[in-house]
Amino acid sequence: MAAMKSYKARGIVLGTLKYGEKGIIVHMLTDVHGRQSYMVQGVKPTAKGSRMALLQPMFAVEFEGLTSTKMSMHRLRDLVPGMVLQSSPFDVRKSTMSLFMAEVLYRLIKDNEPSEALFDFVWGSVAALDVLDEGVANFHLWFLANLSRLLGFSPDNEYKEGAWLDIRDGHYTHTPLLPSCALDPDNARLLRDMLECDVRYLGEIGLNRSQRVAFLEAMLKYYAYHLESIKAVESIRILQEVF
Repeated sequence: MAAMKSYKARGIVLGTLKYGEKGIIVHMLTDVHGRQSYMVQGVKPTAKGSRMALLQPMFAVEFEGLTSTKMSMHRLRDLVPGMVLQSSPFDVRKSTMSLFMAEVLYRLIKDNEPSEALFDFVWGSVAALDVLDEGVANFHLWFLANLSRLLGFSPDNEYKEGAWLDIRDGHYTHTPLLPSCALDPDNARLLRDMLECDVRYLGEIGLNRSQRVAFLEAMLKYYAYHLESIKAVESIRILQEVF
């Protein structure tokens, strides 16, 4: 048998998939192996045990990973909480946000190469959402705006009042553009606000429901130009109904 190699890692759970009667595949964003899938045997997907309780979308965990040249997937053991979430699992607003974040990352992040900046942002976002009191309804908008930085297509020049954002090159401009290839001045300004806002002060960005829906649609258009897979994110509909 090929020698097993082990490593210590932190991870954010993106989702699970049933595998046979007593197995699951766990998809995670990890600090040492980027996006990675893990086989977990000997557990029923519907079980209420502590291990399954830790494998919920956007839960932060620490674990030991096992791999060898003979295995198509890494294995998972010694799973423990990476942080103790106080509110996100019990607050329907935050759990809805968590489902959305997990699905966005699952659909968009395919790279097995680790990115310290991306992982730290996602890990920090889990912690920030858990302690957030004011501005929860804006959190998914802040998350999308700042995730675009890590994915390489956030605005590349300084915002000036009244500017449009050309989604093709991420450039603020005062030249009016077709709606299909731009964020209008209201949404371009809001993107600037989200990029500059400390997450602790999200409550100070006053938005009504129609403004949130409009900005989310604008960000999805921006993402779709660069990443077609955003269109497959099913939890977007839930967010539009709840917030």
